[in-house]
Amino acid sequence: MATQLLMPKATAVWLVDNTALSFDQIANFCKLHPLEVKAIADGEAAQGIKGLDPVITGQLSREEIAKGEKDPNHKLKLLEPKVRVPETKRKGPRYTPLSKRQDRPNAILWLVRNHPELKDAQVSRLIGTTKSTIEQIRNRTHWNSANLQPMDPVTLGLCSQIDLDLEVERASRNRPATAAETGDTLLPASATENADYRDQPSSSEEQELDADKVFAKLSSLKGSNNEDEDEE
Repeated sequence: MATQLLMPKATAVWLVDNTALSFDQIANFCKLHPLEVKAIADGEAAQGIKGLDPVITGQLSREEIAKGEKDPNHKLKLLEPKVRVPETKRKGPRYTPLSKRQDRPNAILWLVRNHPELKDAQVSRLIGTTKSTIEQIRNRTHWNSANLQPMDPVTLGLCSQIDLDLEVERASRNRPATAAETGDTLLPASATENADYRDQPSSSEEQELDADKVFAKLSSLKGSNNEDEDEE
């Protein structure tokens, strides 16, 4: 038997509406993503879900809520529940309701385009599809490829944001380092061009050279004038 929170989204709705806990604290306690909690606070998610008071259900004490409100870094602790829920052990692919199975190809296309680092087995775990379907969508040989539109599987309700983030993190561990990560950078323009800007004379030097010529001409003119006066 495993101890887990009952109705996490309904509990998150209640905590958002009735406490001053941070999104991270509520997300950690309800096992949700902070963005999901923010969407609940903004009214973009969990619409129509009635909040469930965790104090009444005996899953959280008011003292624990007060500690969390005073200290943003405090992690809420789940009380020993009155009802024990058996731990679910999922074998095989994820079950997808009939009403959402038609959206799976669109979700696969979204994952293939936005997260190409994911392997077919990871996509299959997230959405509950077969590897042959994933290969057909990758190779554009699916029977409905012309009508497919990439759609976020989290928005479609086919998987949670936490599961998606975990799979992306696992895939990134085995990803080869890119040029930006290894420190390789592009050569500067001065190194790729034949002429270096430092070899060109500056405007101040040109002005100095022009000034010398002017003074030289003036001195020569003055000298010629003095010679004319002496001859007279």
